[in-house]
Amino acid sequence: MTHSPTSDGERLMHGFLAEVHATAPTDLPALVNRYAGLLGLRRVEIYIVDLQQQRLSPLSGEAQLHVDASLAGSAFRSLALRVETTDTESLIAWLPLVDGVERLGVIGVQVDALDRTLLERCASLASVLAMAITSKRAFSDRFVQRTRTETMTLPAEMVRTLLPPRAVGEDRALSTAVLEPAYELGGDAFDHSLTESTLHAVILDAMGHNLASGLTSAIAIAGCRSARRKGSGLRELVRTVDDALAEWLPDQFCTGVALQLDMSSGILSWINCGHPAPLLIRENRVLDNALDRPGEPPLGTPGVISEAERVVHEVPLLPGDRILLYTDGVTEARMADGTQFGLNRFTASIIRATAAGEPASEALRQLIHSIREYQHDRLSDDATIMMLEWRPNPRKN
Repeated sequence: MTHSPTSDGERLMHGFLAEVHATAPTDLPALVNRYAGLLGLRRVEIYIVDLQQQRLSPLSGEAQLHVDASLAGSAFRSLALRVETTDTESLIAWLPLVDGVERLGVIGVQVDALDRTLLERCASLASVLAMAITSKRAFSDRFVQRTRTETMTLPAEMVRTLLPPRAVGEDRALSTAVLEPAYELGGDAFDHSLTESTLHAVILDAMGHNLASGLTSAIAIAGCRSARRKGSGLRELVRTVDDALAEWLPDQFCTGVALQLDMSSGILSWINCGHPAPLLIRENRVLDNALDRPGEPPLGTPGVISEAERVVHEVPLLPGDRILLYTDGVTEARMADGTQFGLNRFTASIIRATAAGEPASEALRQLIHSIREYQHDRLSDDATIMMLEWRPNPRKN
């Protein structure tokens, strides 16, 4: 039986896959380049995006690339292949590193020429590396260090440890979020998760901007996850957080929205605990007051620890609808002249980016950077934005 170059490549990829999981994070670049040579590739550089999604840092070396001013950054932003010519007349193929729907960084693959076989190998390499990085970053400070450009405060370190990936999703639904300030985070937090039928999400804004605020968010996230993983509904989930805060931090509270999206029917259910109302974006416009409902007390408020039931609201979504959640640090951000960033400017920015075809994660990245720029990169309060999208596959419904 003869072997074609493609089947030889597949054999090599299988060998790489077998070795990569047992390789230490610090040895990953060397392993990648050993197999790259065997696959007909000159060299591979692995770049990880920083927490603020502004820079791409190499796993080996120090030369960073700017997300908004490089071809590598273009591949990251657009989730598409980009190719450039080098001074030696070789090519560099830039491919995004994506695990599920979370953008991790890019790889730059140097080759003499590109054909279909080499492109397929590059894509396979990017897929394997994305999975390897996701599995190794949980226990390796190497990856964590490469995503940071500043020293992180203790409250921020605590909350960051608990946060999920920036984006989760599947064919029917997507949730993505951004949170600033990256290194001096106080009380904001978010969580999202998928089950077979449901997208779960929560956004939180704890009172204050100190270690107690971080502890409040940490307990609230833990309470949400504990209830969710027991199969609890929204009322039970919120009650779990109320009880936990009342017991462990009776002087603290936080606002928040907990919601569930049935990915088959498009039914959105939520409880709003003293938080800004979610926004519904349909066909590139905000539906005024579509999700405004009478408010509930914040999470952990003493008056809530009673027999009174939290009110669950429901609304049916249409395919393509987006739900926008945010903390008040977004709309209350001050511009140079003292005026607030405001709700209208906030929603207009999201609509422009999504109407232009930007992925949801890129739309939020651009928006949070705009807010930072208005405050000269020093936010006066935490700012968190979360966007959910229902996009059912007609063939499955």
